[in-house]
Amino acid sequence: MSTNAAARSLANPWIIAIVVALASFMEVLDTTIANVALNYISGGLGVSQDEASWVVTTYLVSNAVIVTATSYLVRILGRRTFFLSCLALFTVSSVMCGFAPNLQFLLLARILQGIGGGGMVPVAQSILADSFPPEKRGQGFALFGVAVVVAPVVGPTLGGWLSDNFSWHWCFLINGPVGILTLAAVAMLIKEPAGAAQERAQKRSQEPGFDWIGFGLVATFLGMLELMLDRGLEDDWFGSSFIVAAAVICALAFLLMIPWELKHKNPAVDIRMLVSRQFGTCFLVMMATGALLLATTQYLPQLVQQNLGYTATWAGLMLSPGGVVTMIMMFVVGFLSSKVQPKYLIAIGAGFVALSMYQVTSVYSGVDFWYLAEARMLQGIGLPFIFLPITSASYDGIPSSKTDQASALLNAARNTGGSIGVSLISNIITHREQFHQSRLVEHIVPSNSAYQDTYDQLSHYFMAQGSSLLTSKQQALAWINQQIQSQASFLSYVDAFWVLTLISLAAIPLALTLRNITLGKKASIGH
Repeated sequence: MSTNAAARSLANPWIIAIVVALASFMEVLDTTIANVALNYISGGLGVSQDEASWVVTTYLVSNAVIVTATSYLVRILGRRTFFLSCLALFTVSSVMCGFAPNLQFLLLARILQGIGGGGMVPVAQSILADSFPPEKRGQGFALFGVAVVVAPVVGPTLGGWLSDNFSWHWCFLINGPVGILTLAAVAMLIKEPAGAAQERAQKRSQEPGFDWIGFGLVATFLGMLELMLDRGLEDDWFGSSFIVAAAVICALAFLLMIPWELKHKNPAVDIRMLVSRQFGTCFLVMMATGALLLATTQYLPQLVQQNLGYTATWAGLMLSPGGVVTMIMMFVVGFLSSKVQPKYLIAIGAGFVALSMYQVTSVYSGVDFWYLAEARMLQGIGLPFIFLPITSASYDGIPSSKTDQASALLNAARNTGGSIGVSLISNIITHREQFHQSRLVEHIVPSNSAYQDTYDQLSHYFMAQGSSLLTSKQQALAWINQQIQSQASFLSYVDAFWVLTLISLAAIPLALTLRNITLGKKASIGH
């Protein structure tokens, strides 16, 4: 029995499916559960909102990097051992996150959590494929797919409820008991076949070793890029020697990575695959989709919490209808994918996402719950049109020996795009808020009749409430300043959503450049 045919056990395959789906559910859940808790995290650790957003981006970057090494590590350690190792690391680092005394410790734990989580989902798919006979694999993957789609829906709501009623620490601590139970279940249910270790050793001697140098260059490039994006605005970009050094290291790693990966027999990242028309286009569309999904999942809750006074629970609930729509549309798109070319489905999906982003460019202080929820539901309609067909399109023309790498690169594209999207939108909001505030303040001068009338009316109002003349004037000025800050904040979010609208629209012509494929092929389920 080959190691590619996974470790079977006498256990009911549906029990195995439930267990590995639960492990994957935890991993995907943690991409969104902390988003609505960022206000609590920044307050609890005494850091800014920008610094708190690193909790999301560090997880995504480490998750994307480790995916490129997953197939090699599975061949070295074996599927069962690797899955258990990833699950154990994810569980321990989750508890570390929950007990983090400061931001530095929390970020380190999130990096470890991302490393553990990044290897679980691809291996979970392999375990499922082996646990079911071929004629029933579709049912097993359907259960797995539903779990992976439900996780981002549950994440914001669960994270908000835990933060409001207990503390943000429980967004991570909840993985502890679940992880321990899952570890025990996996250890009991999944067994490796006899002779698997010897077979792995024989295969290792016949194939080139892992590209550790290429892997290090990829990790350095992505890590330095993320560091630049996260710290750039705070450190005055290239006015900071630290940012300059990070940029030089990032550029150097990128320039060294390309020739090294092109000449290596077993590259960590297949550059030739990335520059091909079909797969390269899918890679870019997936990056854009990751940016759109993760940026909106983080900044819509932040908008309603900061500017509209929502609790973390209600911020999570605002996202939930979109998740329910996504679950329903997964089945609809699954049916259409066997009848319509992927490039048209992807273009339709990008159109729906662009429409949802355009809707939130009209956000203002009086906007209601359902207006934003409806925008998220439009996005929920569009995302399955992208996620499902893009897998079929990306595998077209890829040899079977490289499908593992293709799956890994698509997962890396989504997570890397999400990380870049979160950092980009964070920078846009901060910069444009400063810009709009400076423009609005220009009108706060005595010669401006509208300002003077408002100031006089407010002063009289506060005097009527019992304030002295001096106090009423101070209260009037404070109220005006508060309104300026609020308007500047709303306008900065509007600018950010316009950028996301343009990214969505750019994906439409990009998708239409894809080749037609033979319809009816089953795509593997990504996460």
